[in-house]
Amino acid sequence: MLAAQTLAASALIAAGPGNGMRSDSPPVAHSAPVPRAVSAVNLGGARGAALLDRVRADFAGAVAAVEAFWGSDWPREIVVVATDSAVQFESQARLDPGREWADIAAVAVADEVDVARRRAIGQRIILAPGASEMSGDALRIVLTHELFHLAARADTAPDAPRWLTEGVADFVARPPAPLPDGAARVTALPDDTELDGPGRSAGYDRAWWFARFVAESFGVDGLRRLYGAACGPGHGDFPWAVREALDVDLTELQVRWAAWLNR
Repeated sequence: MLAAQTLAASALIAAGPGNGMRSDSPPVAHSAPVPRAVSAVNLGGARGAALLDRVRADFAGAVAAVEAFWGSDWPREIVVVATDSAVQFESQARLDPGREWADIAAVAVADEVDVARRRAIGQRIILAPGASEMSGDALRIVLTHELFHLAARADTAPDAPRWLTEGVADFVARPPAPLPDGAARVTALPDDTELDGPGRSAGYDRAWWFARFVAESFGVDGLRRLYGAACGPGHGDFPWAVREALDVDLTELQVRWAAWLNR
């Protein structure tokens, strides 16, 4: 059954250097490239036009990064919308205007998703006005992050753990960087509550670190398997997904995660 819904995944405005997925059949990385195009919608005047020009310049590299991790079985035409105000951004992205979104640079949305048929309708990337002020590296990261969400949308359950979907998107988009001092202060696994409120940036970082930890400890294939098992259609709970994808139990994973943070 096709459920009408708006699904969103966001990238932070401060982002910077610092074949779809199924749990039983992960995609093959580095698959043959598929020609893609940007369909740009400018609602932001001259500033929006300049931002969309920068998006076009970065588009091929962002696509290549997503395909290297996820494969090539995802939409060929990508709609990118530039907005001219916070109010317009919130409206286009269908965000709650009662909450604070000033630190969000972009959101990937879809109008309808049917994971059983692997269909996503009305997908688009909405850029906040503040995205025009980002450095080249930061904008490239944001674009790649949102392209991953778009690529994975039809293979991601609506109730997938958001922290893992965001962490994997950052893994695809962000270059490795040394962990900051104090990274091991909290060694519990990330959770969705960390992605909201004033501590959102730190929550995104911890989710990214976890994805890096899994890829370094179990291989990039292990990270894809975990995404499929924990976030794919019909996914089990997280402890089950860890056993299924990584062949360890949750207790061992947490011990190894804490050691990775403390290395």
